[in-house]
Amino acid sequence: MDSLTQIVLGAACGEAVLGKKIGNKALLFGAIGGTIPDLDVFIGSLFHRNEIDAMLFHRGFMHSVLFSVLAAFLLGWLVHKLYDRGKRLGTTTQKNWTALFFWSLFTHPILDCFTPYGTQLFAPFSNYRVAFNNIAVADPMYTIPFLLCMIILMFYKRQNKRRRFWLKLGLGLSSAYMLFTIFNKLYVQHVFKSSLIKEDIVYERFSVQPSIFNNVLWYGIAETENNYHVAFYSLLDQSNHFSEWQILPKDRALRPEDYKDIADLAWFSNDYYSIESLDNGDYLYKDLRYPLVKTKQGYKPVFNLKLYKVGERLDMKPFTPEMDDFSFTMSALWERLKGK
Repeated sequence: MDSLTQIVLGAACGEAVLGKKIGNKALLFGAIGGTIPDLDVFIGSLFHRNEIDAMLFHRGFMHSVLFSVLAAFLLGWLVHKLYDRGKRLGTTTQKNWTALFFWSLFTHPILDCFTPYGTQLFAPFSNYRVAFNNIAVADPMYTIPFLLCMIILMFYKRQNKRRRFWLKLGLGLSSAYMLFTIFNKLYVQHVFKSSLIKEDIVYERFSVQPSIFNNVLWYGIAETENNYHVAFYSLLDQSNHFSEWQILPKDRALRPEDYKDIADLAWFSNDYYSIESLDNGDYLYKDLRYPLVKTKQGYKPVFNLKLYKVGERLDMKPFTPEMDDFSFTMSALWERLKGK
């Protein structure tokens, strides 16, 4: 999920492990631990000159169970050595710090598993991306109540029982909302399947996921032999039926058999993608896992990658969302969310 959410969850883990011993410092170190896996965005850019390789590095090994364990032991040993001195001597143990970093690191990829982007939880042994598609990568309903509980908690002394209350409340509210999104996804999945039958669409497979910033407006995509059928459904719609159906052709201007980079991108998109040729000789790769966004020119895929050839490989230009007017798109999202 987004960085703020991971910071809040990491801080909560720090409080749960060491809050009684070191107070608000536990929140700080937990937040640091919760941020570390996402540093793979910068590390990938340092180690890979190819932008495709750098993008695919994100949510790889640094989001795995193995990394959480190894980094927890390393950081636990290092921080204990630096912290356990002077007036703080003997107030914490290396085991305390290892536990703090393990939980703040480990909960980061676990939370990411619930998003459509997914994460390679079992790397380097498997590149399988765990993605449950039940919550958007940024959802204020999950984050804001959790954040407020952590902020209130900070104003109590470390031994005050009210700290524990606000910690439990924050974890409880966020967990309850996550459970809601899981059951919500199962319901919406049923609605989409029924809608496909009503629309007489013979599909090979389908997927549903919430649109950004909410769990009310959902997007569905179904793959057929030659096309993708996409539509939207809001929990506030008057009918239990997906609407605004559109057909997107399965363009394959470049094939995975010819370019490993395309095979990697197809894996990244769970094979929901389209590639078209551009007039300048470049290519436009459309990742169709993510909901289309409404622009002044109509609905467009938001996650578009502009590819170009470099020798026998492909590279891509820096990613920019396909939104000509952000405020218009957000307004359209809100209006559709309210139902029709």
